[in-house]
Amino acid sequence: MRDDVILKISNLSKSFGPIRALKGVDFQLRKGEIHAIAGENGAGKSTLMNVIDGILQPDDGDIFLDGMRVKIGSPTVAQKLGIGFVHQEIALCPDVSVAENIFMATTNVSRSFLMDYAALEKKAATVLGQLSDINPATLVRNLSISHQQLVEIAKALTLDCRILILDEPTAALTEKEAQILFKIMRRLADQGISIIYISHRMVEIFDNCDRVSVYRDGNYITTQNVADIQPSDVVNAMVGRVIDDLYPKKQTDTEKTGEIILDVRHLNERTRFQDVSFQLEKGEILGVAGLIGAGRSEIVKGICKLEGEVTGEVVLNGKTLDLTCYRDSISEGIVYLSEDRKGDGVFLDMSIASNISALKPEQVASGFVLIQKHKEEEQAQDLGDRLNLKCGTLSDPVSSLSGGNQQKVAIAKMLSVNPKLIFLDEPTRGVDVGAKAEIHRILRNLARSGVGIVVISSELPELIGVCDRVLVVREGRISGEVTGDQMTEENIMHLASVGDAEATIHKGWE
Repeated sequence: MRDDVILKISNLSKSFGPIRALKGVDFQLRKGEIHAIAGENGAGKSTLMNVIDGILQPDDGDIFLDGMRVKIGSPTVAQKLGIGFVHQEIALCPDVSVAENIFMATTNVSRSFLMDYAALEKKAATVLGQLSDINPATLVRNLSISHQQLVEIAKALTLDCRILILDEPTAALTEKEAQILFKIMRRLADQGISIIYISHRMVEIFDNCDRVSVYRDGNYITTQNVADIQPSDVVNAMVGRVIDDLYPKKQTDTEKTGEIILDVRHLNERTRFQDVSFQLEKGEILGVAGLIGAGRSEIVKGICKLEGEVTGEVVLNGKTLDLTCYRDSISEGIVYLSEDRKGDGVFLDMSIASNISALKPEQVASGFVLIQKHKEEEQAQDLGDRLNLKCGTLSDPVSSLSGGNQQKVAIAKMLSVNPKLIFLDEPTRGVDVGAKAEIHRILRNLARSGVGIVVISSELPELIGVCDRVLVVREGRISGEVTGDQMTEENIMHLASVGDAEATIHKGWE
């Protein structure tokens, strides 16, 4: 890494109405470095990146590229200047192929009347070969979230950029895919390409980045060499206080009643999972671990009747359920919080109040027809207060909120139907450390109040920190469970990747 400054931001400001998103911030990026950007949701990170990429225009301040003052009027201008941006929120065209998505920008400016699909797919395969074995002819809508994220990254790699912005690029990736990405990042940096890396995961920042800049409440706080500081220093700078309670206290022995909330017996789906049986006790938080593609989400969606032809028994509070669709699940008090916040969790362009009431709008309607706004806002205000939701007004669109507060709206939507059981799929993906701590506290309080809580997460420290017991799924089957002192990353990964032929979990149910 050399000390040449390729990008300099000086005294940059940006406001949205009365909200000052950036308050005279600075930033410097050196040639060939991987520079992390850290900060809570709402700190101004995304606004700053959107200004660098030309999506937003600053109110004040200067941008210098190679020492020359520039005006980046649009993403097209940014691309011409050699700036590429991989957004956290996936923005692919679902109904065309992977290859067409990767080369969409160059295809749009092509003067060719007919497209050479074979040549396009061959070029795409070359780029994808660095990342994964994704078939370039596959329609994007048929890909998993993790593979869609890899396609977004592949798009950026074709732009021949000098500056690459990666916003939470590993949020949807497996550990193996993430490690491949990190190797590519370092190779690009060695070639002189500068990378701006946004992540809430301290281990990624400290394992892969050269420097880190911290922002808080729209203000620039500090820039440090990663080698000279500790993760706790970054976290404390992000939140302006010491965070030592990321995970709330777990269920104690005296709190255990042995009462069973959920009893799943011999659940099967022809192609996705087989003979799945487990129980959830009152007051506990149950975790579900496993490699992406192992069947974690599919099992939960099967229980909720969201997808698949599922057989087996589901017993809730002693009652055997006869569910045919997700609406039946909601009526019985079972709800599912999707891992895809943008696609399934919230309606970004709708108001906060309308989002919260969306799962069961008849609760705030008159005669099951007309929504009564005052009832809708009363419900939203009550749930927003319970979750410490930070927003302007309840009529603001959800898109105006930070990622952490968007997730709180999604949780409030689940709570609006007074659920007996909540399945949460990656509940803190893309959420900063402060908001994570709040969401963990919310989940523990819900569990203590008698609501059944099941958490699916790819972050093993989160499962270990927040859950009382963790089930591990491997190739569509539960390969074992861990609890107490046995709840370690090593044990979970062993069960997820190797399995345990001697596991006798729930043997009495056979």
